[in-house]
Amino acid sequence: MDSWVMRQVNMQEAKTHLSRLVEEAAAGEPFVICKAGRPMVRVTPLNEAGAAAAPLRRLGLLVGQCQVPDDFDQLAAAEIADLFEGA
Repeated sequence: MDSWVMRQVNMQEAKTHLSRLVEEAAAGEPFVICKAGRPMVRVTPLNEAGAAAAPLRRLGLLVGQCQVPDDFDQLAAAEIADLFEGA
C-alpha cells in the first residue's frame, strides 16, 4: 500500500489507538498520520535489520488488458517534429 491510497488517520485517533495502529502497521498495513487534514508522517513496518521495508510494486497490473502497437515510438512523429520546427 504505497503508491496507491494509504489509510489516513487523524492525530487524535493516532493518540487514542496507537498500540492497535502500530500492530496493524507491523502486520503490513501502513498508514499516514494527518494533522488538520495534512499528511505529516507515514508509519510502515521495519524489516529484520531495522530498516524500513521497501514499498511493494505491482508489476504487471494491466497484463492482457491493453496493447502497445509495434510503431509506438513513431506515432505522431511528423506532428511532433512540426511543433519543434515551428511548421
